[in-house]
Amino acid sequence: MKTISILGSTGSIGTQALEVCEEHNIKVKALAAHSNAKLLAEQVIKFGAEYACIFDENKLDELKSCLAGRKVTLLTGMEGLKTIASLDGVDIMLNSVVGMVGLVPTLTAIEHGTDIALANKETLVAGGKLVINAAKEKGVNIYPVDSEHSAIFQATQGNSMNRVKGIILTASGGPFFGKTIDDLREVSVEQALNHPNWSMGSKITIDSATLMNKGLEFIEAMWLFDLSPEQIEIVVHRESVIHSAVEFEDNSVIAQLGVPDMKIPIQYALLYPNRVHCDVKHLSLTDYGKLTFSKPDYETFKCLTACIKAVTAGGILPAAVNGANEQAVAAFLSGKISFLGIGELVEEVLINTKNKEINNVDDILEADRAAREYVAKRIVERRF
Repeated sequence: MKTISILGSTGSIGTQALEVCEEHNIKVKALAAHSNAKLLAEQVIKFGAEYACIFDENKLDELKSCLAGRKVTLLTGMEGLKTIASLDGVDIMLNSVVGMVGLVPTLTAIEHGTDIALANKETLVAGGKLVINAAKEKGVNIYPVDSEHSAIFQATQGNSMNRVKGIILTASGGPFFGKTIDDLREVSVEQALNHPNWSMGSKITIDSATLMNKGLEFIEAMWLFDLSPEQIEIVVHRESVIHSAVEFEDNSVIAQLGVPDMKIPIQYALLYPNRVHCDVKHLSLTDYGKLTFSKPDYETFKCLTACIKAVTAGGILPAAVNGANEQAVAAFLSGKISFLGIGELVEEVLINTKNKEINNVDDILEADRAAREYVAKRIVERRF
């Protein structure tokens, strides 16, 4: 029986992962959530977790009340996440927290020699070199949970990566595919949260609307599969049936297809290398009739362009761009800036950040902090 710890257990990925655990007899040792103490307590009780971490310290008393009388070790904050990441007797840790908060727990788990199912993009976007080098040194496996990276991982099974010519990273295009900059000036939060194909948390849904999500996945793919920017082609595929594809040196292309349901890549990561029944809808290509493909609009969607420029330059720029985006998305969701303001702020940070090489995790955290501070200051100075 496999044993798992889950960071981000109350979110979209975490709740589906627990369904997989229930269906396939995976033991749950520890769970962590940001602030939903009630749901976290319910999960701890249902799955018999020995450890529970609520990241928001203000919610700790509520968690204590919900779990009163139960033998559960309660934790909070970053130290709590690090404790869970370093537990003995855990086969795999699922990191599905949102944002830069996921970086340190990932590095902690690697240091402890625990394999990782990674749904936290920011871990590799900001800390790619450090994370990958540490994982290689410790012999730790990183299994991708994002549908696109899972597709690439699946398509390369049985093949050597040095035979890979390039990859095709598919994108749904989000809710604003085909729109111009003028069309997007008055976009509301509600409109941006209305994704055509996927059900996700609010931050990643906004990232999908700006195409920032695809930019982050571009960077993540480079680190996961040791690719150059020139080896990655982004293709808008509105139906979200082909989750990504790999082109080999003989010009053969192998793709992974399936209905747009995150349970498939979650289960593949947790149970790898085994393929077992997954309770999702069967894919019928005739139901779709046709599949469409087009190029992304790099001019309208500035976040995508910023990500590619950042990772091509390297150094701290990916971390800075990511931090700027997190701050800007939070501001948009709270009504402080416009939808287009997200891309404008990310682009500003890219232009105004003095680049340097990353030598340690502090360099990453400082780049993130400086980018967030810059964005917060610019929002106060003028309305985006």
